[in-house]
Amino acid sequence: MTITTILEKLPYGEPFLFVDTLEYIDEQKVTGSFTFRPNMDCYKGHFSGYPVTPGVLLTEVMAQIGLVCLGIYLTGGPEGMTFGLTSTNVEFMRPVMPGEKVTVTSEKIYFRFGKLKCRVVMTNVQGEEVSSGEIAGMIINPR
Repeated sequence: MTITTILEKLPYGEPFLFVDTLEYIDEQKVTGSFTFRPNMDCYKGHFSGYPVTPGVLLTEVMAQIGLVCLGIYLTGGPEGMTFGLTSTNVEFMRPVMPGEKVTVTSEKIYFRFGKLKCRVVMTNVQGEEVSSGEIAGMIINPR
C-alpha cells in the first residue's frame, strides 16, 4: 500500500484532517507531519492574545498519524473502515503555536483482535519533544 493510498483512505476531511504528509510507514512504524495553520478556528478563542494549540488537537494529530494511518496500512483499509479511540495516555511538554509544524512518530506496541496500540512522540521543527504517550483504538470494519 502506498502513502498516497493511505492518505486517500483517511476517514476525515477539512477542517478535521490533521495529516499533511507521511514520510515513512511499515508494519511497525509511521512518521508524518502536520502544520497548524494560523487561521484555524481553534485559535480564535483559545487564550485570547496568546493563542496556543489545544492539547486535544495535539492528541488528534497523534492519533490520526500514529494510529489511523498505521491501522490503514496494517489492514489494507477496506472501504468504509473507521476507528474508535479507546484510550490515551499523553503528556504535553511544550506549547505548539499557530503556524508551527509538528512531526509524529509512532511505533506499534501491539495489533490484535482489531485493537491497535502505539507509542507516539510528537516533535517540533527544532527536534524538541512536544508531547508523547500511548494511544489505542479499535478498528471498525464495514459490514
